[in-house]
Amino acid sequence: MDPKVERSKRIIEEAVKQYKKIAVAVSWGKDSMVVLHLALQVKPDIDIFTVLTPFKPKETFEFKDRVIREWGIKVREYMSDAKVPEGLYRTNPDECCRILKVIPTQKAIEGLDAWITGLRNTEGRTRKEYQEVEIYPDITKINPILNWTEADVWRYTAVHRLPVHPWYGRGYRSLGCEPCTSLGGEEERDGRWRGTPKWGGECGIHTMHKKQLNKMAQRQ
Repeated sequence: MDPKVERSKRIIEEAVKQYKKIAVAVSWGKDSMVVLHLALQVKPDIDIFTVLTPFKPKETFEFKDRVIREWGIKVREYMSDAKVPEGLYRTNPDECCRILKVIPTQKAIEGLDAWITGLRNTEGRTRKEYQEVEIYPDITKINPILNWTEADVWRYTAVHRLPVHPWYGRGYRSLGCEPCTSLGGEEERDGRWRGTPKWGGECGIHTMHKKQLNKMAQRQ
């Protein structure tokens, strides 16, 4: 485990040295808590932001407040004030995520040189083709625990006694908005968007840069 921890910290250290305007994204799930803990060891005053939606479980808001209070950190919070049609998360989950998660994230990273995420490529079938450092025309995305397993995350969490979102104690393995998160499945993200074409997929935050590149390529 130690080599993975050291590699992740080194990735963050190099990113902090290279990029003046850098921030770490926190969703309050197990992976982002590990990344936040690592990042704070490297740069105790690192910029932190979170993107929330009205559909997040109340436990997520309570957990967020607890961590902010106990860790003494400042967190920029973003939440869309757009009114989405009732049931949009069932009829068009991609559009729901675009409005409530992607657009606020774009606002959160506006003006940054780089941002740090808790993305892992062992988490689901849609997360295989990512790199630890992804360089795009307008920003760089850093994924320092990309090669960690679920067991690695829980081991680090236990060793460092990190706070844990209460939903994990109920058996959930991947946390999102309450209506779109369920129990069960072989892979971690199989409980996300169950019963829709988006099942086990992505909200769009981790694919938005690639989509922008594809649009640029199509215009040329």
